[in-house]
Amino acid sequence: MSVPDDTLPEYEDYEDFYDESGEGIDDTGDFTDSSRSLDYRAASSDPTFGYLIVLALAVGLTALPPDQRDLRYTVVWMVPAGFGVLAWLFGKTIRFQEETPENLAWGIAFALIVATPLLAVGGSTLTTTVNLLFRDMSWGTLLAYLVFVMPLAETLFFRGVLQHERAVWMVGLMSSLWSTLLFFPLLNVGTFPAIAAVIALAFLMMNMTYSYVRRRNGLAAAWICQIVVNLVLIFVPYISS
Repeated sequence: MSVPDDTLPEYEDYEDFYDESGEGIDDTGDFTDSSRSLDYRAASSDPTFGYLIVLALAVGLTALPPDQRDLRYTVVWMVPAGFGVLAWLFGKTIRFQEETPENLAWGIAFALIVATPLLAVGGSTLTTTVNLLFRDMSWGTLLAYLVFVMPLAETLFFRGVLQHERAVWMVGLMSSLWSTLLFFPLLNVGTFPAIAAVIALAFLMMNMTYSYVRRRNGLAAAWICQIVVNLVLIFVPYISS
């Protein structure tokens, strides 16, 4: 069913809310009440403030002792997750749709395309890196961070809230900066600048991939993509060390 252009809300990512079947559009070609309420609640939201807060926390909590890194990770990931949930309830965000198995499969495929070569080429470097980042953390705790806490927080905030209004490349850069500020203080980058450069490039590749998958296959696919990358590039080297 075609809908006149002047009836469409001014969404940059319109297809994320309404598919070709016209979901969210009633029989008269007009938008349903639920879609209007989404547009109204989103009218004044600005995720830039939340982004600045999570950056400040990533830097400020480096003052915690190294043996409290799990506390730092919990707080730093909890805040963007909170912003993502609040945006879901009251503001402007992309919502999980009823995903097809094909989209989820593409998320896994893109994850393996990125993660497998990095694991094959930089296995020893990855092992050293993940042991610095998650030293003395139990396998169960690390698995909870990698499967639930980290991907949920970053997907909701970066790929959900920020990418609703910003281009793929911009969100990829913003999330890469966040990852760098979060992890680099624990890596002693001054001693190994070449390794730090490689890790920064890996952060950029991964975050660009997540943003691209979100744009191509949806939010749930980006979430699955990050979980698989985490398992391949962090959990596997950690348990094999």
